[in-house]
Amino acid sequence: MAKLNNHIAVVTGASSGIGKAIAELFARKGAAVVVVHHDHPEDADAIVEAIIKTGGRAIAVAADVRCEDQVDGVFEKTQAKFGTPTILVNAAGVDAAGIAVADMERDHFEMVLQTNLVGPFLFCRAFVRGAKASKSRGKIINISSVHEDIPRAGAADYCASKGGLRNLTRCLALELAEHGITVNNLAPGMILTPMNQDAIDDPGVREEQVRSIPMKRAGRPEEVAELALYLASDASEYATGATFTLDGGLQINLGQGA
Repeated sequence: MAKLNNHIAVVTGASSGIGKAIAELFARKGAAVVVVHHDHPEDADAIVEAIIKTGGRAIAVAADVRCEDQVDGVFEKTQAKFGTPTILVNAAGVDAAGIAVADMERDHFEMVLQTNLVGPFLFCRAFVRGAKASKSRGKIINISSVHEDIPRAGAADYCASKGGLRNLTRCLALELAEHGITVNNLAPGMILTPMNQDAIDDPGVREEQVRSIPMKRAGRPEEVAELALYLASDASEYATGATFTLDGGLQINLGQGA
């Protein structure tokens, strides 16, 4: 069983969905967890309270991942409370707008890139600087998407950001291997989170959306968290620069019937 005793994990987007599931699992496995959220303080505080009640260690920190000074503030608060973080999970993100490129405003496109790509860049940079200063090893896990490879009409904003995140991950892996810091992507397919609220609320919508998934179901945030736990643990020491896909077979099924 993977354990994260003596680890300090910073998890962005941790007030809901995949980030929440990862923060909760990491805490159960022994890590001190920093629950980074943007505008859901009540949810983040509830997660921290639940972790502490069960004997874990956690704090909630509000930050806009697009703002460099706020990102630096997360690491300052983490250092003051727990020490130098050893695990970073970039789970914060926004979904596609469903708008064609010809109709999309530049401000919206840039907002998605800032959140889904620049945000992870800023967090990775701060994490790496801290790890190098303390000469510690570390694990970076970027929550990407199957859409780093699979394009969707009306999703150029999201797909471009996730494709960029994939190459950011691979460049970092090359730069950091000699320092004992691994960097990997975790690319979920359809997961039942608030990004897929329509499918959660309406079984008919969910049935329609899972038709192209060989397993005929959506994934659960807890399943993504279990894979993140592997990537954060000592068991994955030789894995870096890779994308670990969790999609019920969606990607390998897309060419069937053509």
